[in-house]
Amino acid sequence: MKRMYMVRAMHPYLLPLLAFALTAAVFTITPGLDTAMTLRTATTSGWKAGLAAVMGICLGLGVWGLGAAFGLTALLAASETAFTAVKWAGALYLGWIGIKLLLHPRSSLSKEEAEAAVEQPTNRPEAGLAFRRGLLSNLLNPKVGVFYMTFMPQFIPPHVNVREFSLLLTAIQALLSFAWLGLLVALTIPLGRFLSSPTVVRRMDRLTGSVFLLFSLKLALARRA
Repeated sequence: MKRMYMVRAMHPYLLPLLAFALTAAVFTITPGLDTAMTLRTATTSGWKAGLAAVMGICLGLGVWGLGAAFGLTALLAASETAFTAVKWAGALYLGWIGIKLLLHPRSSLSKEEAEAAVEQPTNRPEAGLAFRRGLLSNLLNPKVGVFYMTFMPQFIPPHVNVREFSLLLTAIQALLSFAWLGLLVALTIPLGRFLSSPTVVRRMDRLTGSVFLLFSLKLALARRA
């Protein structure tokens, strides 16, 4: 009887949570900047750096979700100036990385990076850089904040603590992202020797640079929803 009561009590919240999880999963597996960042890092610097980038991305999602839960990102949806400032900061950051990769692609991996792609030893400097890039690429994208402010409220049932429920939805989104991007990193491990080839590295850098430039342009042209 007690278990039936608990199921009934959770029922109003269970369906919105499942609906959010399914919808968020579709958004998560749709290729985008996070996917490009993860694949490029894992294929050229090893799984440890790739996982560090994933952690940075997920932390960025957590920060945006926390801001949404406390109403901070409402500023981006309401203020053209705030949205434009963050938008251009993100566009310039991505553009800088993209141009750098296009103009100066690596012809080969360093000794440490080549070992990382094959044997995956500890490589703290590369992992730290990957973490920062993953974090900044997410934090400097105001569309993520607007997404949280406009998307999550649709799945918040009435008569709940909006802040706590928003944080729960944020945690679900972050876990889904970590699982998916982590899977992409894992899939690059068996291909380590192939992906460490100088030709592959050079082409991967140029391809990633082009993708980042496209995302930079897309972000620069973005408008508030």
